[in-house]
Amino acid sequence: MKITLLPLLFFCLVFKAKAQYPKLIVQLKDKGNNTFSFSNPAQYLSARAIERRTRYNIPFDSTDVPVSQKYLDDIKNVGAVTILSTSKWLNQVLIETTDQKAIQKIETLPFVKSTKGIGYRSTSLPLDEKLREPITTLRNASANSSTASDTYNYGNSYGQVHIHEGEFLHNKGFHGETMQIAVLDAGFLQYKTISAFDSARMNGQILGERDLVAFDNSVNEDDSHGMQCLSTLVANWPGKMVGTAPKASYWLIRTENAASEYPIEEYNWVVGAEFADSSGCDVVSSSLGYYTFDDPTFNHSYADFYKNTTSVSQGAALAARKGMIVSVSAGNEGNDSWKYIAFPADADSVCSIGGVNSAEVIADFSSYGYPGKVKPNIVSVGVATVIAGVNNQPVTGNGTSYANPNVAGLIACLWQAFPKVNNMKILEAVYKSADKFNNPDNRYGYGIPNFRVAYQLLKHDENMGLYGNDWLFATPTPFTTGIAVKFIGRMDGNATITLLNSAGQMVASQAFVTEKEEVYNYTFINLGNLPAGIYSIRYADGTNTRSITIQKGDVFAKDWLNVQPNPFSDDVTVYIKGQETGEISLRLIDTKGSLVATAHTQLTQNETNTVHFNSLNKLPTGVYFLQYLGKSFKRTIRLFKE
Repeated sequence: MKITLLPLLFFCLVFKAKAQYPKLIVQLKDKGNNTFSFSNPAQYLSARAIERRTRYNIPFDSTDVPVSQKYLDDIKNVGAVTILSTSKWLNQVLIETTDQKAIQKIETLPFVKSTKGIGYRSTSLPLDEKLREPITTLRNASANSSTASDTYNYGNSYGQVHIHEGEFLHNKGFHGETMQIAVLDAGFLQYKTISAFDSARMNGQILGERDLVAFDNSVNEDDSHGMQCLSTLVANWPGKMVGTAPKASYWLIRTENAASEYPIEEYNWVVGAEFADSSGCDVVSSSLGYYTFDDPTFNHSYADFYKNTTSVSQGAALAARKGMIVSVSAGNEGNDSWKYIAFPADADSVCSIGGVNSAEVIADFSSYGYPGKVKPNIVSVGVATVIAGVNNQPVTGNGTSYANPNVAGLIACLWQAFPKVNNMKILEAVYKSADKFNNPDNRYGYGIPNFRVAYQLLKHDENMGLYGNDWLFATPTPFTTGIAVKFIGRMDGNATITLLNSAGQMVASQAFVTEKEEVYNYTFINLGNLPAGIYSIRYADGTNTRSITIQKGDVFAKDWLNVQPNPFSDDVTVYIKGQETGEISLRLIDTKGSLVATAHTQLTQNETNTVHFNSLNKLPTGVYFLQYLGKSFKRTIRLFKE
């Protein structure tokens, strides 16, 4: 009796669940009978999206191909069914129907794997409190701490930018101009009239709106949460607040129904991320997370962490695989029974953001990272974060919702500076720049990123690719009237480039204020009257020194053996005009006669040759000797290490 009743009971429960929710997901088995192909991605991806794939060598695969139109037609033709949206990444179709016979017919279609009710999703219910974070009016505007050299007058938002040295990027000209950011949220109430967004509207930075909840493609009348998050990105209120990517372009995508919580919102999130990908966005910023629902039977559990079992985490991981940076809030569950991050903050390649206060102390509400990975990845200001208010004035709010876009905008500006670097390398530099990178934990993750440091890390990699280990250059050699000097800054501070003659006397000098890893160019001019010989270019900044030699005219006019520079700091070059033919040895020794370095070379009489001794910077200061040992000639030259 029980054996026969249990399957029947199970069927009734499943059927009741489907009947209860008129919004259902139809999971498809494949993408058969598809009119799209990998060979023509322009059919379903924008030129900008294709360029991203090409730039970062990301292959096209089956997830890029849209859901089969034939399958959609067959689903629509079974009865009173409305197709609301599709997810090509998950190969799913969102439908609306109360026709139970239609559902049964859909389940018998050969290409359908399953159907599942996932949401009531009425758009007319009163708003609940799930996105409500405390908002406080700014009674007294904080003193503007922006300096005269800063590009922007940040006003009240200076602290939340400066905690990451974000003004460093802005002052270097990286404000997000070439970047596109998709903001996935619950609505962007009054963004068309609030003056924080005046610049963005006038400059055409709002690329468009998508409403995946009400399907009216208008988000200005919906929830205010997205507008507040957007303001930390794009606001340009001089003296009041300035966002972290004020010149980027934005897609405003509503995926969240603030009136309820059902898995349909996870599905909407994935569809929104797919749109961001196909339209060519670089960054997805979303301050949404999921773990419990209005119907507890849908609830996630700790067992779902790090396994890509939730649809929203699957979608976030795929978005990163497509080459975008996905930045999400960690969640505000630190004081709640759940305690840990929400989904999709758990996804491997997703950057999840926790919240701190202006004193860099973790907010008590900021979600803990679940054991097994470094989560959250980083933190930003989520306590008293300056945001735009519906009263058309800056206000403050609490929540990782605001910490996330605050740092996501700076990540976009950093990527603008290094467009050839892929999404994961950008995030790696951000993590390495953070103050707890060497000792991460489950509250701060890697800590508070510093975008000056992140920039310098990426600039170092760029310089290594262009110049290798060298960082001081002088051309041409031999020179006539001028010397072009190029060097890579070794530190933030003061440096001097000096031209010295063979006696170590200064011929010319130029002072610089340098930034670490920046490339500088300078030309010494009016050198036509200098006598022929060996000269050296010396770099010094109080910590680092290096000299390289350069010649004018015939360096052997007076002698057949020259060693430059002398005194030396790092490298030594030996100039030889062959007095004999055959192999000779060069030995660098100290005052005790101990061998420091040796080299062998073949000479031909009357021909010139050079030999380099490199990486001598670790030698102690003092006197050294260069010995020339040939068949017929032997000679010693005295050197000094400075």
